[in-house]
Amino acid sequence: MEYTNLGRTGLSVSRLCLGTMNFGPQTTEPDSFAIMDRALEHGINFFDTANVYGWKLGEGVTEQIIGRWLAQGGGRRDKVVLATKVYGKMGEWPNEQGLSARHIIRACEDSLRRLQTDTIDLYQMHHVSRSTPWEEIWQAMETLVAQGKVLYVGSSNFAGWHIAQAQAAAGRRNFLGLVSEQSIYNLMTRHVELEVIPAAQHYGLGIIPWSPLHGGLLSGVIRKMAEGGAARGATGRSADALAEHRTTIEAYEKLCADLGHDPADVALAWLLSRPGVTAPIVGPRTMDQLDRNLGALSVTLDEQALEKLDELFPPVGNGGPGPEAWAW
Repeated sequence: MEYTNLGRTGLSVSRLCLGTMNFGPQTTEPDSFAIMDRALEHGINFFDTANVYGWKLGEGVTEQIIGRWLAQGGGRRDKVVLATKVYGKMGEWPNEQGLSARHIIRACEDSLRRLQTDTIDLYQMHHVSRSTPWEEIWQAMETLVAQGKVLYVGSSNFAGWHIAQAQAAAGRRNFLGLVSEQSIYNLMTRHVELEVIPAAQHYGLGIIPWSPLHGGLLSGVIRKMAEGGAARGATGRSADALAEHRTTIEAYEKLCADLGHDPADVALAWLLSRPGVTAPIVGPRTMDQLDRNLGALSVTLDEQALEKLDELFPPVGNGGPGPEAWAW
């Protein structure tokens, strides 16, 4: 396993992050335990979750599963850089969501209880709040850091100017501020290259891409469908996206075959080669999926391969950051 610093911090995290969103709804608790144990065997020390995962209002199902796994001991908690999130709706009352100081503090206490730990290593805002002032948000986060309940703060689904706002407010308080941004980022969704990634690099935030395989479309979905698999890529929004981009996906899978690599490995290796990226989130439903994801770490894409990928999946505008991406 390869490791890198999380943004400008001294914290070392694995180049792949274990996403746990499937734990509970798609993956049983025993299988979830086995996947987390296997992740540690592979050297993956970065685990990501959220208080809303499990999709049962207010229950934090996935956090509870992780908490029971951690409670087994064996050095599990010491080995894991544990990340969770706050913002989503956790109850029917108006103050049980968002980024008010009240909700941040209470949601953190609830996550700590479910996770059966004293400290959250990376506490991420799951979405920007358009109604809460940054002074209130940072006051709450500073309190949690001072109490030792949170070590680092990150964002998710922020625009570039939100990152700038957050860091300017944190700077006025002599607070570290954000250390990471978790964004949707993959070959098919490259909008963050315009402003989010440049802002993150400027302020020293690590980028943690979610949906690196774009709902399974970059995992060899056409080949798998021919073999009788790829249930995720053949249903719902993924099926609609496949119908729209089938010609491109076919060309992509052919390119991967020519390169001699699995499509999922190529998609992850491409992200690992991108400036500012710390660790793509892989969200396995099974042990086999986790084991296969590790293959991306041994894939090196040369300039010719990267150029062909750009041809198949063009960046937004002229490519690169704004304003050059859309202007002279």
